[in-house]
Amino acid sequence: MSEEKNRGNAGKGRKRGSVNKVTAAIKDAIMLAAEEEGQDGEGRDGLKGYMRKMAQEDMKAFAGLLGKVLPTELNATGDFTVNVVKRESGD
Repeated sequence: MSEEKNRGNAGKGRKRGSVNKVTAAIKDAIMLAAEEEGQDGEGRDGLKGYMRKMAQEDMKAFAGLLGKVLPTELNATGDFTVNVVKRESGD
């Protein structure tokens, strides 16, 4: 006679890969707030404007966000040049 093990609540949770509703709601609220804030606090250029403002005012935080959206590997062949320009505040 084979005994089945008591699995308790195993398998009764969210489906694998599904997004937590609270996490999704928070992400939506953050995106909406940034879009409404815009570049000038009144929604100018929406989310893009807010990101430009953030890049200018808090480069470290912006670079952190940028690092999360860029691919982790770049596959490139051939000759190319990368120019990095650091803007001083007030330029």
